[in-house]
Amino acid sequence: MTGSGEPASLPLTGLRPRLPSPLQEVADERFARRGVRLLLKRDDLIHPELVGNKWRKLAPNLAAAAGRTVLTFGGAYSNHLRATAAAGRLLGLRTVGVVRGQELAGRPLNPSLARCVSDGMRLHFVDRSTYRRKAEPETLAAVLRAADAEDAYVVPEGGSNSLAVRGCRTLGAELAGRADVVAVACGTGGTLAGLAAGLGAGGHALGVPVLKGGFLTGEIRALQNEAFGGPRGDWSLDERFHFGGYARTAEELDAFAEDFGHRHGIPVERLYVAKLLYALVALAEEGAFPRGSTVAAVITGRPFP
Repeated sequence: MTGSGEPASLPLTGLRPRLPSPLQEVADERFARRGVRLLLKRDDLIHPELVGNKWRKLAPNLAAAAGRTVLTFGGAYSNHLRATAAAGRLLGLRTVGVVRGQELAGRPLNPSLARCVSDGMRLHFVDRSTYRRKAEPETLAAVLRAADAEDAYVVPEGGSNSLAVRGCRTLGAELAGRADVVAVACGTGGTLAGLAAGLGAGGHALGVPVLKGGFLTGEIRALQNEAFGGPRGDWSLDERFHFGGYARTAEELDAFAEDFGHRHGIPVERLYVAKLLYALVALAEEGAFPRGSTVAAVITGRPFP
């Protein structure tokens, strides 16, 4: 590891990630009339298959796996599972995906899980009660045994652990001094935890959770404590824009995403990015950003398939 917490050399470097990712200014009158500049941090352009924060979070974990089977967790539409499966195919690593919902085992695979399988990931379905307890040592050990993967390198759901958080610190470093507020959609909180640490003094990291439940504040604090030994950076959450929870959308959100994509020529992913951009437009209309400020939105992914 380097002094910055990044792996000194990664097997992924041979895949030629586009880093730092581009920073694009867009003209949007909904911000301009409030005197606010809008920038898009195009992490969706880092790599064609390991896009956005998935690259930043997976790269250090794949390096740490050192060729071992990688086992990780996710729901039926998990971007993280797809990214892990793609990394396994590209790097010749065995991957196992533990999927929430035993009832899914007997059904046809949805397109997201089908992509995982086509990329070589072996799926192991567990009931929802077991899935909720997956972080408990005894439950995790039982899952590993049942999946015939007791020697696997385990990556948590969403890829968020101390290595991932330190990997996402580079996202903040790339944006330090470039924006007053940097906003990102949050699932498990690892990206925001690292982003806030990398921004340094003078930058505020804003998280827009895509799940309801109000649990992320504690999760982010715990991740920063694990990664850095204590809190880092200035950050906050706005929990009003989850549209009912993960993988939930609405006609209003779909219409917004279509309009934003048409305005700026950017395909808008629905589960994370659309909610983030919708939140920023709403906040701008509320006057949450002072005139003369610059807001950067981290585009963490693109539509699938």
